Amino acid sequence: METTGAAYLESVKKRFRSLKELGDKTFIQLSDTEMHFEPCTGVNSIAVIIQHLVGNMHSRFTDFLTSDGEKPNRNRDEEFEEQLMPKEELESKWNSAWLILFSTLESLTASDLLKTVFVRSEEHTVLDAINRQLLHYSYHVGQIAYIGKIIKGNDWQTLSIPKGKSDEFNKKMMGR
Repeated sequence: METTGAAYLESVKKRFRSLKELGDKTFIQLSDTEMHFEPCTGVNSIAVIIQHLVGNMHSRFTDFLTSDGEKPNRNRDEEFEEQLMPKEELESKWNSAWLILFSTLESLTASDLLKTVFVRSEEHTVLDAINRQLLHYSYHVGQIAYIGKIIKGNDWQTLSIPKGKSDEFNKKMMGR
């Protein structure tokens, strides 16, 4: 019989996979130049958001149970400086960061969820630390998708149910 903790871990892995997929589906639609588009002064490009997520995932999910989630070698401020990396390199870094996250989640068991981990010396249960990152990554992947939509305009390929197609989608889903 599956425990609540094991069910939670499966659920959160599924949600993180969905987030990664939303980012991936956005990147497919964009050129190298578009990845670096800044909607206005002071607003991060998709490339900068990727840099930040990569730095955060490496820091939070490396040695997750045994070291503070804010690693001493992380330079968070640098993550927000445009690095002008080619799209291919950004996607490679994105994919490798997600591998670290998923590898860590795969290594966890239900009995780990109430253990204590630290982020910037602040104490969290493993469960709460995971939920914090799920929330944080959802926020930034939403930004990525929204900026992509702004860039592509009418050429944007929706990542969810197209406008005006909810009834059709519901009938399809319920008719399975």
